Amino acid sequence: MAKKSKKQQQQPGGTPATVALTAAGATYTVHAYDHDPAHPSYGEEAAEAMGVSPDRVFKTLVADVDGTLTVAVVPVAGQLDLKALAAAVGGKRAAMADPALAERTTGYVRGGISPLGQRRKLPTVLDASASSHPTICVSAGRRGLEVELAPEDLAKLTEAVLAPVSRA
Repeated sequence: MAKKSKKQQQQPGGTPATVALTAAGATYTVHAYDHDPAHPSYGEEAAEAMGVSPDRVFKTLVADVDGTLTVAVVPVAGQLDLKALAAAVGGKRAAMADPALAERTTGYVRGGISPLGQRRKLPTVLDASASSHPTICVSAGRRGLEVELAPEDLAKLTEAVLAPVSRA
């Protein structure tokens, strides 16, 4: 019989992200869909499955900025601009983090990394385009599960810097 971790026992029926949102009293909506492991893009799959424009669905990426793991939250319709990310946090160089390190540090699996409820709080940058939408969707902590919330709430809960860090 598999032993449940302490985290799982404390959070029945939710992910660390949804538990964090509930604890903060945030207004949010959870969207679940059937994840297709063969789909080439987690974010595009989420947008298609929910019938939401890809510019309102944001992916959570983990980068290494001058030796510090940093979270970038950018629209799935665009790409992360690593130079802009480094500049947004006062760094010089940024590169994508090793996926295994990102998973260990955040407590989430690739394709399900949420900017919320991470195992270790990391500096976070939310792409400035988020402010042009009343709500955006981000991973709720597992593949096939998204959470929709106001970008201001996401920025506040993650203590994110808003900066233009994506490009088409």
